[in-house]
Amino acid sequence: MKRQLAFFITVSIGLVALYALIEFSMPVSPSKGAEEVHIAQGMTFRQAAELLKQKGYITDARLFVLAARLTGADRRLKPGYYVLNGSMSPWTIFELLKNGRLIETQVTIVEGDSLLEIKQKLVGKGIMSAADFDRLSTDSAFLAKLNIDAPSLEGYLFPDTYTFPKGETPEQVFETMVDRLRQKYNGQLRARTQTMGLNLNTVLTLASIVEKEAVEDSERPIIAAVFYNRLKKGMPLQSDPTAIYGIKPFCEGVTSADLRSCTRYNTYKIKGLPPGPIDSPGLKSIKAVLYPAKVGYLYFVSNYNGTHTFSDTYDEQKEAILHSRAELKDKEDEQTQDQPQDNQTN
Repeated sequence: MKRQLAFFITVSIGLVALYALIEFSMPVSPSKGAEEVHIAQGMTFRQAAELLKQKGYITDARLFVLAARLTGADRRLKPGYYVLNGSMSPWTIFELLKNGRLIETQVTIVEGDSLLEIKQKLVGKGIMSAADFDRLSTDSAFLAKLNIDAPSLEGYLFPDTYTFPKGETPEQVFETMVDRLRQKYNGQLRARTQTMGLNLNTVLTLASIVEKEAVEDSERPIIAAVFYNRLKKGMPLQSDPTAIYGIKPFCEGVTSADLRSCTRYNTYKIKGLPPGPIDSPGLKSIKAVLYPAKVGYLYFVSNYNGTHTFSDTYDEQKEAILHSRAELKDKEDEQTQDQPQDNQTN
């Protein structure tokens, strides 16, 4: 009797295993094309299995759930959008869900990107709509929720490469980017901020200006020092990029007319710092603000090659400007001479 029972159990297990093998290995709807299947937030694995059955990707939802329980996949179902097609076997689909292989979009924010440029990237990648970006980036309640004391998200969306699953809400996207800033702005940097008597918005604001002014990394702490020195003396910062912030893209350049624009950000018109950052500064610019060079410079002018000439006095600055312009003219003349001349016959 015991032998018969053991034989029956063995055969039963074998048949179940064979059924499961066949059930999991054979595509249910081979002719079915690819489609996106949305596993909603809060959906259980059983509900997901019923959804897959309704859509014709599996035939036995109970077996699907059993496999999930045996592997622990039922406790870590990742909500989002999955790409499925009829040629996939139920086991392949199960593996997709178990490993959370969602549809994802990657976007890279670089140092110095403004809120406008970040908007173009996120909207262009389909990560969020322009309306959602505009609404949330300046929403005071949302900013307060993120513990941001600034006019907008400008400067708080850390430059990095992000991978966002399809279906991520605009709020979640922004929270991820702000969280990345707080992760990078580590304990040592936060302690240094407190030691200097500053706050996060002040550091990011000054760092964003340094980000736009500096090209060579070695000059970032020097440029930061120039701005600190000017602030201490009550001098306006007179940073060109601040004059066009909120008026036109930085890539269009700054004109003499721009320097006369009356905005809250134009440091030719205001003393002290603007109310918030003008772009997303990277760690190098943030560290430059927290660890400025020990120099007494009050002025700097571009050498048109990525470097600057720094001066202590305005007279030195005027000389540096004349020298820099002369160097630029010489370069332009050399380039003109190097260009091939067209042979013209009169």
